[in-house]
Amino acid sequence: MCDSVEDFPKNYSVEAVEKRHLHHIIVDDNHGILYCYIPKVACTTWKRFMLILRHGEPYRDPMSFKRVHVDPKLKFLGGNSRNEFKAKLKHYRKFVFVRDPFVRLISAYRNKLQGYEKSFYERYGRLLLKKYANQSNPAEKEDEVLASGVFPSFHNFIQYLIDPETRKPFDDHWRPMYQLCYPCLIKYDFIGHQETLSEDAEHFLRILKLDNDIKLPPAYINVTTKDVVSAWFKPVPIEDRRKLYQIYEMDFKLFGYPKPVELLES
Repeated sequence: MCDSVEDFPKNYSVEAVEKRHLHHIIVDDNHGILYCYIPKVACTTWKRFMLILRHGEPYRDPMSFKRVHVDPKLKFLGGNSRNEFKAKLKHYRKFVFVRDPFVRLISAYRNKLQGYEKSFYERYGRLLLKKYANQSNPAEKEDEVLASGVFPSFHNFIQYLIDPETRKPFDDHWRPMYQLCYPCLIKYDFIGHQETLSEDAEHFLRILKLDNDIKLPPAYINVTTKDVVSAWFKPVPIEDRRKLYQIYEMDFKLFGYPKPVELLES
């Protein structure tokens, strides 16, 4: 792990990698590829890609895979013995896609907490409403929840993240990216970005010499501009924004995202 950004990328050490660092790494032995998936960063697209590779030639249409997040054909590196996963970390091509940390949080909130998603409402939504929105008895049953239309606000979500009493580690959808893919222990050969997903995906497929064989679906166009991000954070007090940045600072620095000064100093 990196204790500070100065440690990156100086202390890569396959010997220091343990199985607990491999929960998000999907392996394809046929092509010698490892992919570390990060929720809310095009992971559905790239899981489809890994399934295409696993099924082999002739390569299937990516959209033919439906339940990609629970597909048993996805194989994870942690299922290998220690000697096996160390060898694969040394010799396989490793890639990951990342995203602006605050934009990723907005996406996670919109997808999991802004509306009713049963498991997330039961686990987090009611808690956030009780603790941060002065809702003493939030609705429990789905029809009551939908009828009330009351969900945690984005600020409530931020309050939860910065609360020192919040249980760690976070849910994977908002856990810092470096805590999912461990870039200080694992030397990734390719780090792509959500903001340039189409271009990066094409470039990566060319590197693998698969650009003529596999066509990924069109990338979702990221319309989360600085103005949109500012609008989301407007209700969040500046001190809360600064505390939030401290939690995700390593993601900003390790993956090349500029510090959002406009959110932290005004």
